[in-house]
Amino acid sequence: MTAIPQERRVVTAIPGPKSQELQARRTATVAGGVGSVLPVFTARAGGGIIEDVDGNRLIDFGSGIAVTSVGASAEAVVRRASAQLADFTHTCFMVTPYEGYVEVCEALAELTPGDHAKKSALFNSGAEAVENAVKVARSYTGRQAVVVFDHGYHGRTNLTMALTAKNMPYKHGFGPFAPEVYRVPVAYGYRWPTGAENAGAEASAQAIDMISKQVGAENVAAIIIEPVLGEGGFIEPAKGFLPAIAEFARENGIVFVADEIQSGFCRTGQWFACEDEGVVPDLITTAKGIAGGLPLAAVTGRAEIMDAVHSGGLGGTYGGNPVACAGALGSIETMKELDLNAKARRIEEVMKGRLATMQEKYPAIGDIRGRGAMIAIELVKDPATKEPDAAAAGALAKACHAEGLLVLTCGTYGNVLRFLPPLVIGEDLLNEGLDILEQAFAGV
Repeated sequence: MTAIPQERRVVTAIPGPKSQELQARRTATVAGGVGSVLPVFTARAGGGIIEDVDGNRLIDFGSGIAVTSVGASAEAVVRRASAQLADFTHTCFMVTPYEGYVEVCEALAELTPGDHAKKSALFNSGAEAVENAVKVARSYTGRQAVVVFDHGYHGRTNLTMALTAKNMPYKHGFGPFAPEVYRVPVAYGYRWPTGAENAGAEASAQAIDMISKQVGAENVAAIIIEPVLGEGGFIEPAKGFLPAIAEFARENGIVFVADEIQSGFCRTGQWFACEDEGVVPDLITTAKGIAGGLPLAAVTGRAEIMDAVHSGGLGGTYGGNPVACAGALGSIETMKELDLNAKARRIEEVMKGRLATMQEKYPAIGDIRGRGAMIAIELVKDPATKEPDAAAAGALAKACHAEGLLVLTCGTYGNVLRFLPPLVIGEDLLNEGLDILEQAFAGV
């Protein structure tokens, strides 16, 4: 495995001629509904760099949407997955089990919040994990209703589309959706009518009131929330909100589910984002950062809740694939060895410092938020009215891409630039990426 030079290099237009050639082949055979942020075709990637087929090297501020936290070719992930590949690729854990699956469940029991007895089930994707968390909660409580929040994103399957707040592009034209899903307000500090300082208390009171009146707490199987809302715009619920909702769930026998698919595994500078306010979920869903880029997801929770499902009620042919499990063990090894929580906190320090300086110059930056290496800026037409500026987000992303910096947008209003660098990115690359962003602001 040759290490990729950790330096940006732009030698052609982006996308270059070879990427454009591949794009033409793609257009002929790949379904149009599958989009791409930037049609540069990857040749190799590692550290903080993505190298394309034309020899351009892009600084990676996306991590494949928070997946390659340890880098896209981390030594321990490659080593362990390769060794497993040589032994066997698959037996199906439901047919003849293997140790790797058990080891991942042991690691999850150790790393997830709370010191209660825990058990896990492994799946392929974040949406599958969320869907199975709902199955477990319904089985355990004997109830049906599921409560989710404004700006939340939980996946693209039928049930998780119902749980997701945003229509385009996730839900549009795909209904009817699963029933018994109820949406309540979240403490979005920047846009809370009476100010961020009141958002935690007021939003939790509103949400609890709506659940009690419109659904009935005794009918609710699960309350599901992302401790930092990802696709909705990297919204950190205002302080006090999560503990209040978790407490309400506890008092009413409702399973409290933390969807840590984007925010988990050192991304926010802690193993899991819900640790920030000491919230201990009943169930926690993980995927993305868990396995260094291999498809793996998990539901981990209180042993008595996880064991409520009848034998054979949880599973799937590929769930907890042995190669993906090996990748996860390599990923966790890397996170511990390199102390990637500390790395994430340092990324936050550098990014927030630089972004605050930019905000002084460019009032279009309405809000800087997030934790660890999960940072975002919300762009507005006017700081006074906070009118969302999706066009500015798009233009800035495009300008960054042209200079060899991969950034992603998000947000319910499409006006948020989100930054998800690999946690192993070098500080020089991080600063160079921020230089490019600053130049993009000057140009746009």
